[in-house]
Amino acid sequence: MHTQDFPQLASVEHIEKGFESHGYICSRKIATAVFLSFQLRKPVLVEGPPGVGKTELAKTTAVLLNTPLIRLQCYEGLDEAKALYEWKYGKQLLYTQVLKEKLGDLLQGATGLAESVERLHQFGDIFYSEEFLEPRPLLKAMQQEKGAILLIDEVDKADYEFESLLLEILSDYQISIPEIGTVTARTTPMVFLTSNNTREISDALKRRCLHLYIPFPTVELEERIIRSRVPDVDEQLRHQLVEFVHSLRQLDLKKIPAISETIDWARSLLLMHANKLDEELVHSTLNVLLKYEDDIDTTEAEMRNLIQSSAADGQSA
Repeated sequence: MHTQDFPQLASVEHIEKGFESHGYICSRKIATAVFLSFQLRKPVLVEGPPGVGKTELAKTTAVLLNTPLIRLQCYEGLDEAKALYEWKYGKQLLYTQVLKEKLGDLLQGATGLAESVERLHQFGDIFYSEEFLEPRPLLKAMQQEKGAILLIDEVDKADYEFESLLLEILSDYQISIPEIGTVTARTTPMVFLTSNNTREISDALKRRCLHLYIPFPTVELEERIIRSRVPDVDEQLRHQLVEFVHSLRQLDLKKIPAISETIDWARSLLLMHANKLDEELVHSTLNVLLKYEDDIDTTEAEMRNLIQSSAADGQSA
């Protein structure tokens, strides 16, 4: 991916404006990390709590650049057959049947065992050619002529063995396939790795990446996000609901509301024709924000104080 082909990434300011035009409101720190990742041809490891927009960052970059997004969702036990490549065994089996039927023709005229084996060996190599190779996300991203956005999502859910597999790919953008040799990226992909910090990422992998930590946004930034995604929400209600969500995040909850849930709640309140928060309204829509009954019970015990606090902050704003 060359700089001249993507003027959208020519500067940090271009990235900020481009993201905003596609509904992704980001901090300057995020835009700077994307700019440096593109210019330095280095992957960016995006860490932070669930729901702060890590995956959405890669998706929006793909939309901004009009470039294919190739996603690898990580999980425990992920191996190279699912991440890198595997062989098309069905096609190989069919080829074996054809070879068996044509065996007489192939060996016709061969003198001696050595020449017969040599002829079979020449055809046998075809079994492990690119024609029989089934690319998975990592290999597929490197096969794109004009580049791609490679999203390795929730890498912290994979095993340390999988991280070792990534080291060669993220260092030299190449993959070693024993039967074929080394496959080098046609065009270097732009790589995003995300982590929810469920475990520590190895130092070796971190050294190959730029680091970006995305926390939950400030009240001001989250208001800008809601204004972008749900523009019809009344300004006072927008400030009040964001303040309420920020107060929720201070409680001892199993699952803290993510930005996406704030957006869903704003849309829900808009559908309810609300212009301010009250106990009945919050009680009836709280399941949009919270996914555990214990969290709902915890919130309802503090409901009145939370609403009063958000209303007071909204008036002072």
